Amino acid sequence: GRAIGAMPAAAVMKLGISLVPEGRRLFPSLTVEENLLIGRYGRQAPGPWSLAEIYRLFPVLRERRNAASTTLSGGQQQMAAIGRALISNPRVLLCDEISLGLAPIVIRDIYAALPRIKASGTSVIIVEQDIVQALQVSDRVYCFQEGRLSLTGRPRDLSREQIHHAYFGS
Repeated sequence: GRAIGAMPAAAVMKLGISLVPEGRRLFPSLTVEENLLIGRYGRQAPGPWSLAEIYRLFPVLRERRNAASTTLSGGQQQMAAIGRALISNPRVLLCDEISLGLAPIVIRDIYAALPRIKASGTSVIIVEQDIVQALQVSDRVYCFQEGRLSLTGRPRDLSREQIHHAYFGS
């Protein structure tokens, strides 16, 4: 009900909103576990996401917890970025291009985690160009063309042609 665009990131986080940024943006001087734990800084909200739960969601992060974040593969870095955002127990998780630059098998693994995240009570908003993956996990779709809403609906009610037209206008 209010604009948050000019608010500092810490204030947005206190509202229960966490971001998985495009490009992951892990702290290169920190270990994997330190990157995860820094996500709690400023918000110790109760909820389902603890370090142990993040490790259950992405077991490879437990194996690599003492490694420098720069030694992770792109997919592992994305998992760490998601875990860092989740550990604050947000009400809303914003995911910006979570499949960007990742191998198809890694994309599948990351998208396989989203239903569990949603089941925990966290709302997830995904900005994604991989329409196939996004449609499989979405309850609602909003397509934008040149900054304007061009299509909205439930995935099961939208045809590929409608989505194509909404994105490309042809």
